[in-house]
Amino acid sequence: MASLDQVSIAIFLGAILVMAGILSSLLALRFGAPLLLVFLLIGMLAGDAGPGQLSFDDVRTTYLVGSVALALILFDGGLRTKFQSIRTVLAPSMVLATIGVLLTALISAPAAKYALDLNWTEALLVGAVVASTDAAAVFLLVHTQGLRLRPRVGATLEVESGTNDPFAIFLTLMLVEFISRGESSPAHVVMELAREGLLGAILGVIGGRLVVVALNRMALPQGLHAPFVATAALVIFGVAQISHASGFLAVYLAGIIIGNRPTRAHNSVVTFLDAATWLAQIVMFVLLGLLASPQRLLDSVGPAMIVALVLMLAARPLAVLLCLAPFRFNWREKVFIAWTGLRGAVAIFLASIPMLVGLSKAYLYFDVAFVVVVISLLLQGWTLAPAARWLHVALPRADRGP
Repeated sequence: MASLDQVSIAIFLGAILVMAGILSSLLALRFGAPLLLVFLLIGMLAGDAGPGQLSFDDVRTTYLVGSVALALILFDGGLRTKFQSIRTVLAPSMVLATIGVLLTALISAPAAKYALDLNWTEALLVGAVVASTDAAAVFLLVHTQGLRLRPRVGATLEVESGTNDPFAIFLTLMLVEFISRGESSPAHVVMELAREGLLGAILGVIGGRLVVVALNRMALPQGLHAPFVATAALVIFGVAQISHASGFLAVYLAGIIIGNRPTRAHNSVVTFLDAATWLAQIVMFVLLGLLASPQRLLDSVGPAMIVALVLMLAARPLAVLLCLAPFRFNWREKVFIAWTGLRGAVAIFLASIPMLVGLSKAYLYFDVAFVVVVISLLLQGWTLAPAARWLHVALPRADRGP
């Protein structure tokens, strides 16, 4: 009976935490605070170092929940992306999502090496962990702050944030493998990248088309279309991951395919996924907050702040300026795109991979990523709307923002 009581208590406490995250959104919206930061803080307050006194150190569960949540978030982002809006920005977005991530990691690495006293491979791993912009943070903050960006700028940010996660994940996994095994070669890295990207794209397009056919041909009972699409997205993600392809790229492309084809119950699918991604984000951020240790964070907060400032003020702007140089963006658009390099759960999620495989400095990577995300959400998240208006990339809204 004691074990049954423990399960009931776990369900009760988990539901209370999620409900607290949902209710805190009202307060955060009123004061303009970045919602994702509020969810992190709730997890930290509920942890063993906060008043909640909950002991949680299950990295495997966090990685599982994070994978599912990110897959749903990327799928939902793809579902809302229209071909017409991304066709003109596909080239610059792809350059930012690949070369931009690599440049950001390379420019951030020296700061990580000297501030954290790491070797070059470990410093590159820190750079790779914090290099990608977070789709959830970008989508959510643009929406909640009621911004209506210039079509080209908004589409570039959405496509970049939705497609750069697979490259950052690949880069992180390659460096983790190199540190743990000490063996790799440039040819091996290039082959792995090509295989993961190409196979992920193929599986995503095929999976998306199959879901469209199934939706339109099967007479599902009312209300089951949306759960079918959500689970189909996770099936595509799982098949791609098992095949050693990029599951995140596959699920994002599948979302784009489904969102741009006429299907049954499209509105109910979008509404259901909106709710599912909100819940996934809350659960993921609360778990990541539970996993953090305030005492441990204090030991590395100084060097981590140096890495965060170099990332936001040097690495990201330089990468954006170099990547967008061949394209016709004016300086205001480039500055705004550089400043909207929001870091979110993806960085902390990637930092949990070294913990999962048991690298020697795994907790240092996690703590640095955590501090970088908090500073990014505070500085960039809070100033996103003023920056858009100051740089004249925000269009006036006829309707009131949310």
